[in-house]
Amino acid sequence: MEISLRKELILDKTACRIIGVLAFAAFMSLGAFVRIPLPFSPVPLTLQTFFVLLSGACLAGNFGGLSQLVYVLLGTAGLPVFSQAGSGVLYLLGPTGGYLLGFVLASLFIGRLIRHIPDKVSSIFVLFCLADLILLSFGVLWLKFISGCPLTKSLLIGFLPFIPGDLLKALAAVVIYSQIAKRCRQIF
Repeated sequence: MEISLRKELILDKTACRIIGVLAFAAFMSLGAFVRIPLPFSPVPLTLQTFFVLLSGACLAGNFGGLSQLVYVLLGTAGLPVFSQAGSGVLYLLGPTGGYLLGFVLASLFIGRLIRHIPDKVSSIFVLFCLADLILLSFGVLWLKFISGCPLTKSLLIGFLPFIPGDLLKALAAVVIYSQIAKRCRQIF
């Protein structure tokens, strides 16, 4: 029975991809509720970066980015999936709008490159850190745009406070991904 089930799951890659995309969109919603507000920044610390990194790596190709896009579309459609149970199109125009775009682009970046880098923890960690840099850069640029503050202030409130936590989340994502990478390649 186990062998039959395993073959069916692997053969029906379309169903696995759909489930994977929807699962990571749901994980992003849950990650938004793990929130630590920062008194000096309009952007809270959340667990979402962790799921962005894993979605790109586990789903590979464009599917990680698609999961992030589904998450953003669910929120803009009115479901309370953003941080603080936020939702709606206007949420994209707020201080976290750039990070939401960064989620999609960072996951796409990982998904496109994960199969082309050496399967070593250090290589995957560097890829995850580069993707996080993409994510944070879009957030900082958006913060600068909507607030009109200097780039240095945007970096101080939208980039630097997130580095330690994002490094820990990247490390945790690498550890988990390295344990399931072979299976992810088989299924997705």
